[in-house]
Amino acid sequence: MNFDEFTGAVQHRLELPGTGEAVRATRATLTTLGERIQAGEATDLAGPLPMEVDFYLTGAVAEHGQHFDWDDFLDRVAEREGQTAPDDRADVAHHARTVVAVVAEAVPEGQLDQLRDQLPADEGWADLFELVDGAAAE
Repeated sequence: MNFDEFTGAVQHRLELPGTGEAVRATRATLTTLGERIQAGEATDLAGPLPMEVDFYLTGAVAEHGQHFDWDDFLDRVAEREGQTAPDDRADVAHHARTVVAVVAEAVPEGQLDQLRDQLPADEGWADLFELVDGAAAE
């Protein structure tokens, strides 16, 4: 999958009017996710992704391995997306789930399992994989 295919998939699934919005959602989600997981895991997850996308998980992150929960994740993504109104939270969560679902299609299954292992379910992180798990159940 190349960059245009990746962002096109995000744009189509989120029904966004333009590529810029898809890139913004992708960047916000993956940069924030890169901050949460360890550097080595971010590099492994980024490997199969298009170069322009893998940068968000690795090069755009100043500090990997930070500890924050699902709610804090959504706050950070919302800020990066510029969607900070109270009504925007559901959209931000949907954007993050969709980006991760597209990532799941681009990486080997084992990579996604390793990502899950770094995100404790008792902090709400299972919500991030809602679309991935829903697609697997179909």
